Amino acid sequence: MIEKLFLTRSHWNAMRRHAARRAPLEACGLLAGKEARVEAVYGMRNAARSPLRFRIEARAQWRAFCRIEDLGLELIGIYHSHPNGPDQPSPTDVAEAMYPVVHLVWSRKNGEWQARGFWIEGGKFFEVTLQIAQ
Repeated sequence: MIEKLFLTRSHWNAMRRHAARRAPLEACGLLAGKEARVEAVYGMRNAARSPLRFRIEARAQWRAFCRIEDLGLELIGIYHSHPNGPDQPSPTDVAEAMYPVVHLVWSRKNGEWQARGFWIEGGKFFEVTLQIAQ
């Protein structure tokens, strides 16, 4: 279980912009890196085209997984947004979590996009600290 995820300001801003651009639909994407350090962000298309659910398009996900492997990185996170929802995983998010990675949930608070990180395991979620460096 990862307890702290390290990101750059650039990675953070890329995800924030993606969430804002896709609203009112949920945005989604992948985080690649080593151990708990994000080295690449892959904004993906939400094949569900929904404000309440996300599903990464299968071919795009496969291509991203191949690219991640080619770079010698690992999948270490998945992000998605709750444009009008809570700032934590929904029951659906918990039930459908398939990968042992950090899950970032983007939401709006007072009109500003923010994210929280979570580890989902055994039908429960635990908060993960997000450390943003310049």
